[in-house]
Amino acid sequence: MNLQEQYVAFMTIVRKEIKRYLRIWTQTLLPSAITMSLYFVIFGTLIGSRIGEMGGFTYMEFVVPGLIMMAIVTNSYSNVVSSFFGAKFSGSVEELLVSPVSNVVILMGYVVGGVSRGLLVAVVVTLVSLFFTDLTIHSYFIVVVVVLMTSTLFALAGFINAVYANSFDDISIIPTFVLTPLIYLGGVFYSMDLLPEFWANVSKLNPLVYVVNAFRYGVLGVSDVSLPIAFGMIIIFTTLAFGYSMHLLNSGKRLRQ
Repeated sequence: MNLQEQYVAFMTIVRKEIKRYLRIWTQTLLPSAITMSLYFVIFGTLIGSRIGEMGGFTYMEFVVPGLIMMAIVTNSYSNVVSSFFGAKFSGSVEELLVSPVSNVVILMGYVVGGVSRGLLVAVVVTLVSLFFTDLTIHSYFIVVVVVLMTSTLFALAGFINAVYANSFDDISIIPTFVLTPLIYLGGVFYSMDLLPEFWANVSKLNPLVYVVNAFRYGVLGVSDVSLPIAFGMIIIFTTLAFGYSMHLLNSGKRLRQ
């Protein structure tokens, strides 16, 4: 296949992914808006009024970037893991693998589909947050870059989960027992400065710490970790996830029956 044909194949996968989650928007987009509204009310308004300031900002302002990033992470991940496993379960992935379409095109088609859902949910959650607080963006460039990098990273993670899953129950194990604890321990609701030195150092093993803090810097201009280190860690994790995803596709293991 020439470059133009590969592009057509790529756009076909992307359009399919976008139409899939837009068709069931009450299951893919609406829950994030409702869940984040509850977080804003409970943690931001009710509990936040008792906590006071954190990092030089009101507690509501402090948690909003983390909550937006939490929605991006979960939606980018869940879109790819559910879609690709569905294709794997139905056997349509085998048809893609034996077609002239490049494996890179297949992978990036699913990833871009997941990224698009993450971006759309980010817009929805940000609009919801404006009902509870005023957002003044410190750096639009950093915000956009972090969102794109993070949604790409977790879309790739969702792809890896989908490849290893043997049933629909398996695609919920990682989000429940791995992703959720990493999110809650990633500095979404608290500053790393509140932790004892030992636990603060342990937290640096959590990739969500770098994601949340890089995004919080883009929004508020404050971060618990060095911005270059945060970007470097996100790039490293993304590169490793992409390389392993390509290895799984090229080998065809767990994909061909």
